[in-house]
Amino acid sequence: MKTLNTPLAFAAASLSALLATGSAVAAPATYYATLTGAAEASPNSSAGIGGTVVTFDMTAHLLTIDLSFVGLEGTSTASHIHCCTAAPGIDTAGVATETPTFSTFPTGVSGGLFSMMYDTTLPASWNPAFITANGGTTAGAEAAFSAGLASGSAYLNIHSTLYPGGEIRGFLAAVPEPGQWGMLLMGLPAVLALARRRRDQDGQF
Repeated sequence: MKTLNTPLAFAAASLSALLATGSAVAAPATYYATLTGAAEASPNSSAGIGGTVVTFDMTAHLLTIDLSFVGLEGTSTASHIHCCTAAPGIDTAGVATETPTFSTFPTGVSGGLFSMMYDTTLPASWNPAFITANGGTTAGAEAAFSAGLASGSAYLNIHSTLYPGGEIRGFLAAVPEPGQWGMLLMGLPAVLALARRRRDQDGQF
């Protein structure tokens, strides 16, 4: 596990690396998101930013999460995937994945890297309430989670000391066609650069 005290170049390289890894995965259910304060259910002005690639392979029963974030105004307290909102891309939903946070997720920091693979046949990989709400089995949880991802009704949230309800979040969307990956990889570092510039103008580091 690495913690970012980072120069911008390292943060951008980290995001590009994890996104490139996600694009190489052959499994059909691969999703990505850019995490911002503006995307929270109650939008905030945080200069924090993050990027994630989530791959869910229902055949192998594996959920893989790669996440990079930088510039939180609070320090991290938890992260998880919520599912499923009533409408794609808006509103809130309960936590679907491991609680109270992803195991080994870096807490007490303003930026970091996280990578984890979960066996989704194990109840411990899920929020018990999500299993209960979906037939009481991990198979039911898998089916509901897969449907939520596919419909754009699942989001990854990072909570912090300053924003307990969530400082940055992003709804997970299907990975673009291969020809669009270049634009995505160029775009995220640019967003990071803007966030870093804003933070520096505000006298923060």
